[in-house]
Amino acid sequence: MTRRYWNINLEEMMEAGVHFGHGTRKWNPKMAPYISAKRKGIHITNLTRTARFLSEACDLVFDAASRGKQFLIVGTKNKEADSVAWAAIRARCHYVNKKWLGGMLTNWSTTETRLHKFRDLRTEQKTGGLNRLPKRDAAMLKRQLSHLQIYLGGIKYMTGLPDIVIIVDQHEEYTALQECITLGIPTICLIDTNCDPDLADISIPANDDAISSIRLILNKLVIAICEGRSGYIRNP
Repeated sequence: MTRRYWNINLEEMMEAGVHFGHGTRKWNPKMAPYISAKRKGIHITNLTRTARFLSEACDLVFDAASRGKQFLIVGTKNKEADSVAWAAIRARCHYVNKKWLGGMLTNWSTTETRLHKFRDLRTEQKTGGLNRLPKRDAAMLKRQLSHLQIYLGGIKYMTGLPDIVIIVDQHEEYTALQECITLGIPTICLIDTNCDPDLADISIPANDDAISSIRLILNKLVIAICEGRSGYIRNP
């Protein structure tokens, strides 16, 4: 895998608060190599290490995108939901930003059945089929459609398991991470100072609470994916 330059700037990361970790009482000792200092009861992440692993992640997604691989971005906390959707749509990736339904990947046949139902209902709605049903039946199906849109809207075009999963918050998305580990799907994970750096294939030490930090990391990955995709489109 060729190493490329991704314009990862330490000052830009500091301005985004990427270096701010959790309180020193809420930490995972495995994160010690990624912590550079303590300040006012808070661990400070070593941004040089962050830049290194972010660059590795960008190289990985660029290479995968240039070969037509598919990505899934997962981040379900309310404050990060919009950023996850924005990043995924920009890079033409699948995403989950509301709630991770247990077994979404490990029980793919069930997820696929739900997706078929979702697509059928969307087609019925677009063609006016729901309006031709009795009001009670139409109302029930519209509720189903709304529910499916919330939880499956970001993966409605996914036809199989993703090749790489990007996870914004290891603690919040632990079930998703475990499913990826079970299936052997490579993962890229933002890890704060309370996380386990050994679980993901590439762990990027970063503040997973601040929106500015999440956006910066996702933006770098999006740029890499988009550049990789443009190469794949030119050389299919």
